Amino acid sequence: MTAVVYVSLTVILCALLWKYPAAAILLPVFLFYEAACLGIYIFLKKKKKSNRVKEYADQICVYKCRCLILTAATDVFGLAAGEDTYFLFDVLCCADGIAMVGDLINRIKVTVVLVKDTGREKAALVAEPSQNRIWRDLLIFRNPGASITLYIIIGAFVPFLFQPSVSDSTVEDFDISDYYSDELSGERAMVISDNGEALEERIRLISQAQERIILSTFEIDADSTGMMVMAALMEAAERGVEVCLLADGFPYLTEMWGNPYFLALATTENVEIRIYNSIRLWKPWTFMGRLHDKYLIVDDMGYILGGRNTFNYFLGDQEGHRNYDWDVLVYSAEAGEDNSLERVVGYFESVWELPVCRTLADNHFWNKKPSVVSAGEELKKVYETLETENPDWLKSVDYESVTVPVNHIELVSNPTHTFAKEPVAFYEISELMAQAEESVVFHTPYIICNDWMMERLEMICDEVEEVIMMTNSVANNGNPFGASDYARNKEAILETGVQILEYDGGISYHGKCFAIDDRLSGLGSFNWDMRSVYIDTELMLVVDSEDFAALLREEMQKYEEDSLFVIDEDTSIVPEGMETQEVSEVRKLFYSLLDVFSWARFIT
Repeated sequence: MTAVVYVSLTVILCALLWKYPAAAILLPVFLFYEAACLGIYIFLKKKKKSNRVKEYADQICVYKCRCLILTAATDVFGLAAGEDTYFLFDVLCCADGIAMVGDLINRIKVTVVLVKDTGREKAALVAEPSQNRIWRDLLIFRNPGASITLYIIIGAFVPFLFQPSVSDSTVEDFDISDYYSDELSGERAMVISDNGEALEERIRLISQAQERIILSTFEIDADSTGMMVMAALMEAAERGVEVCLLADGFPYLTEMWGNPYFLALATTENVEIRIYNSIRLWKPWTFMGRLHDKYLIVDDMGYILGGRNTFNYFLGDQEGHRNYDWDVLVYSAEAGEDNSLERVVGYFESVWELPVCRTLADNHFWNKKPSVVSAGEELKKVYETLETENPDWLKSVDYESVTVPVNHIELVSNPTHTFAKEPVAFYEISELMAQAEESVVFHTPYIICNDWMMERLEMICDEVEEVIMMTNSVANNGNPFGASDYARNKEAILETGVQILEYDGGISYHGKCFAIDDRLSGLGSFNWDMRSVYIDTELMLVVDSEDFAALLREEMQKYEEDSLFVIDEDTSIVPEGMETQEVSEVRKLFYSLLDVFSWARFIT
């Protein structure tokens, strides 16, 4: 009976290999485990002690069978739900592997006890098929769960409890004249406010690449939009274009690891994918440092930079859940020396070469796996469909006619290491605002400020006649931590003197932008929260152009028209004909529960 189970499980794993790359790792572990167990059994049989572990072996066989069948069931669950379940499969594979290692350790201990013949009680105790004993033997600690949890919490949170201040050199180096120019730079720009247009322009730029494509994104998923982008990147690579894709380590763990579509792209010639700061459980102090930059660079032609991630929530005309966001497309083909494209490329290369960035699938283990080969063929079909259904996306456009001239573009960024960061980007942005002549308008999805950030906001309001901030209303906010913190600190924010508009349009607003007077404007990935200020890498483009500022303000006002005009903490003016959203009782209860974690607002 046991042999039948083992053969059946081997067949299941071989079948799963056709869809799940992680099965290629679990299968040899499983086979080694079975071979080791068989060797132990034969050894004990020769010693005439095999009957002592038969009951134990049978119970472990049932446990292992349950684990692996549950792993296989994830595929059935995914088919029923209409979604891929690669992350769940990966987690269960890890659990299966750990259980096997723990069981093997216990079997070896049983063997040693029986061979030494140290007594029935001790042998029975060691042979006890308890999952808890397996974990204890494997992880050494008497209470591994509590020890590991405490280690992770202390390691992840303590390094970020205290935020660095602005250095004297940053203050001395800031010069507002660096952001302005009285002459045209040769670069041109356009605002991309629509999610469908954002996807179209990305595909168009990629399709026109001749030498090099750079894509840096916090998250890219293998959903319909992400597949289109990956398919376009693969097609470009196959015609000889160098493709560099940089993604953050947290969504890599949940969306990319073990996903055959990313492995198919990574193993394509001319493609290199690197991951910024992969999650390492044994290094919890590196958990929080995240890559939040989002930009696409094509040759010397131009780039798109903004706040959009690469999946359905942000790109394409998707039904259901989505976010509103911003991009700026910069056309640099006619630019002179020292243009903004060169600065963005230089920034990318500085991150790309960091020791915390490692290459995905940097070996030949994956490229011949059935699931990876099949995924590569599917990506090619996605591109063929794209050519058929959206041929206009692949046609070049006259960017001279759809963009406006700019005088200067400056790049504002945070440090790129993974630890608590000097708040360079926030200081420079707030300093620009404080030196405005008449007005400042800025949009942010969330606002989570410490005392110093509040002081900077109050300084801006003291120096400038009109300061307006638009953020999501509590009911409209897609970030529960952001919504909870805003509700708790709304009065304190109003006391700085800023005029608050609350976007209440029904779809979560994710835009990060600002306009200073009628000439300077900024757009990018930077939120007004402590994570963007002190923890994440961030990029904002500051554009000196009256034409571009006018375009951006026109688009910003479309959102402001669907916003509540806040009078005080409890009172707002509702635009005529607009119905406000209500926070359900369930969400109110949830937000009140989140207040318990308000001490952790610096990382939310």
